[in-house]
Amino acid sequence: MRPVLLVDLVGLTPAHLASGDAPNLAGLARRGAAAPMSAVAPAVTCSAQASMLTGLWPDEHGAVGNGWLDPASREVAFWRQANTLVGGEKLYDAVRLRWPEARTAKLFWWWNLGAKVDLSITPRPFYPADGRKILAVYAAPHAFGAEMESALGAFPFFDFWGPKAGLASSKWIAAAAARTLERERPALTLAYLPHLDYDLQRYGPADPRSRKALKDVDAVFGELLAAADARGVETVVVSEYGITAVDRAVHLNRVLREADLLEVRETPAGEHLDVFASSAFAVVDHQLAHVYVKDAYARTRALEALSDTPGVERVFVGPERAELHLDHPRAGDLVVVADDRSWFAYPYWLDDDAAPDFARTVDIHRKPGYDPCELFVDPRLKIPALRVARRLVKKKLGFRYLMDVVPLDAKLVKGSHGRMPDRTDDGPIWISSRPLATCGGEPLGGVVEMRSVKERVLALMGS
Repeated sequence: MRPVLLVDLVGLTPAHLASGDAPNLAGLARRGAAAPMSAVAPAVTCSAQASMLTGLWPDEHGAVGNGWLDPASREVAFWRQANTLVGGEKLYDAVRLRWPEARTAKLFWWWNLGAKVDLSITPRPFYPADGRKILAVYAAPHAFGAEMESALGAFPFFDFWGPKAGLASSKWIAAAAARTLERERPALTLAYLPHLDYDLQRYGPADPRSRKALKDVDAVFGELLAAADARGVETVVVSEYGITAVDRAVHLNRVLREADLLEVRETPAGEHLDVFASSAFAVVDHQLAHVYVKDAYARTRALEALSDTPGVERVFVGPERAELHLDHPRAGDLVVVADDRSWFAYPYWLDDDAAPDFARTVDIHRKPGYDPCELFVDPRLKIPALRVARRLVKKKLGFRYLMDVVPLDAKLVKGSHGRMPDRTDDGPIWISSRPLATCGGEPLGGVVEMRSVKERVLALMGS
């Protein structure tokens, strides 16, 4: 059995590989193989990773996005991590069945909590009763994470997501993966490098800062690849999607509110979306949105309003969702897809003075949709560093505080993903240290099917 390192380098595309800015990735491709990879809808982290791990479509494994409305509780649930939320046999389950003595490690891939692996680490803050948020990771076994942070320092959580998100988090994860390869010798190691996700969304793929991000993450990957090579470990690199330029934010919930379909609850902390009173509302996820409706009348009204909205390419109704492999109880009654220059913003308030307090913070769980504005510091703040410093002083003194530095201006966002790519060069990619013939065979049409990643990795391990 060959040991394998499976790296999810988020946002990497065939165009990046051909750019000349990623010599380590290009070198891996030359000695093994590289091919464009198909995407799944929505082309977002949780859906793509679930399909790669299980070999199933989203309407089979149930991860219909990064978040959805829970059919029973009527709660919008974003960025949940429980492995049991994904149906089907996962890659590491199959490894255990085929090679019972094989050890597996899962480092920062999603669907990590409760995954049947021997070693895992994933982001998981503490939320004390006084309302604070203490940044931390969850590891299984707990000693594995404690030893890793003792050796590498605390995981740089602020560099993993938020206005400060940058290279430090990918460097830490790569170092943790290299240390795992050296000390634990798993048969299968999964590692997640998110760096490209940040600047490509902030500035768009053509910006020089995005080009630098590619060079930087390629250097980090090169160190991890060297660690794998030194221990005779085969390396596979995959990505979940590509990020393309956008110049229009579409506020679907405002459209629904103006059509008298969406209701809010006025609270001391601003307006909150009322999912129980609303006849229709959207859970937005980059360039795809799930719209949940109360009845047939609301569905008709929502369809009319959204179909006429600039930036909406198509609305899939009921059984039409099967065309996207999203005909599932968790999916919206309507599934809305953006055109190639647009993305969907979650705000539902009509006046920024009525925005909820969490809107100006990094809060990935309470917002009814993904918010890339969390990657920015509000440019209207005169001295943002002083504002942050004051909040941190309050935190250290044990006081409640609100890190309200996130802008509400969706026009700042210049890159997005989620719709199916128009060109294979802008979609995900497969790169391996061995030829495709050793990894399950040459793909039809030269494009690796995303759902084949599981079987291809198993084939490489058994070759």
